[in-house]
Amino acid sequence: MAIDPELTEALAGMPYVSLADPVKARAAMRDLAATLSGPPASEPLEGGRPPTPPGPTPPASRERVEVTDRIIPDGVPVRIYRPARPQGPALVYFHGGGFVTGDLDNEHVRCLDFAGELGIVVVSVDYRLAPEHPFPAGFDDAYAATVWTHANAGELGAAPSRIAVGGGSAGGGLAAAVALRARDEGGPPLAFQLLLYPVLDDRMETPSMRTYTEPPLFNRGEVEHMWHHYLGGEPEAPVYAAPARAADLSGLPPAYMLVAEADPLRDEDLAYACRLIAAGVPTELRHVPGAYHGFDGVQSAAVARRAHAEQRAALRDVFHLSAGHHSTSSD
Repeated sequence: MAIDPELTEALAGMPYVSLADPVKARAAMRDLAATLSGPPASEPLEGGRPPTPPGPTPPASRERVEVTDRIIPDGVPVRIYRPARPQGPALVYFHGGGFVTGDLDNEHVRCLDFAGELGIVVVSVDYRLAPEHPFPAGFDDAYAATVWTHANAGELGAAPSRIAVGGGSAGGGLAAAVALRARDEGGPPLAFQLLLYPVLDDRMETPSMRTYTEPPLFNRGEVEHMWHHYLGGEPEAPVYAAPARAADLSGLPPAYMLVAEADPLRDEDLAYACRLIAAGVPTELRHVPGAYHGFDGVQSAAVARRAHAEQRAALRDVFHLSAGHHSTSSD
């Protein structure tokens, strides 16, 4: 199996994030995020406009997004992206990083694009990380932020009936788990789940998990470290830690699943998508050949840019948003 040439080329300048040592992993993740997206955006400029990463001039739609960092009453830090003319939906987004690394800056550009290009409110969540805070700490933060977003939808410029959850890798696993808990407990009536190469199954028994044992970016060894840190050494994950363990997937919100071919998570993601379909959940499944885990962060590659466009299209379609929307003062 050949990796996409542009993705292969990008690996040369990419820091490797090993989860064996969480402190070193977090420093490496910051370096990786800076490599992929430019410098961190932790200090929004006056007027709520974020700093502009180096590279091409961003679309004007980004510049009409108000970005605010706050701590919600549950004590969870969030970053809120509010377009000038919200169209109604809100997306609660969880970053990746193996439950061990990552912060609000990791997905700043993606969240900014979703808000600016689609006119949706995005709430990005800075959940607690393992191993200092093993499951269920990060998951509880993710769920609390989703409940808060639903309860405060009007203030945010969104409709309570148009709340979605989403995330990549560990964040995708959190999104799937939040959707399960919302269903089980009669929580927020979620409208959609955007699952990007999500972490779903702690059993590590699939062919892809046995195949992808070496770098790039993510491999079986890192998955082992991840589950050890996240579960606090417990031998088996509860359902909300590993959504693939859920016996029943019926009644969940519609889903978009992005899967990368050269990813140890590939087969658990494909299996979960097929189970969603069998349970009657409207599900769009996109498998990308020649791509590794987290490939859509490499925006120098055409395959990554296509993946971002497809994610926007999935959100646009499920929420019936106008294709040409840009959140500008002339809307």
